[in-house]
Amino acid sequence: MDWLQGIQNAVHYVEDNITEKLDYDEIAKRAYVSSFHIQRAFAILCGFTLGEYIRNRRLTLAGMELLSGNLKVIDIAMKYGYDSPASFT
Repeated sequence: MDWLQGIQNAVHYVEDNITEKLDYDEIAKRAYVSSFHIQRAFAILCGFTLGEYIRNRRLTLAGMELLSGNLKVIDIAMKYGYDSPASFT
């Protein structure tokens, strides 16, 4: 398996589990590499860290839900792994 396919597998896993607590070891397992190597390869290939990708995707999805106006801010914050509205903002 090449690096790009491994990264793609990891991204699919992250996207499928974006509202869950994500474990870097499990993400790495999906790419058939170590946690160290997935983080390093992701940063090299994508231009930002895996952690930044996860945080930005969660914030983007949360922002889209906020725009819909159907849920409370705290409910959206909790859904995407933020412990409080302050940490969400």
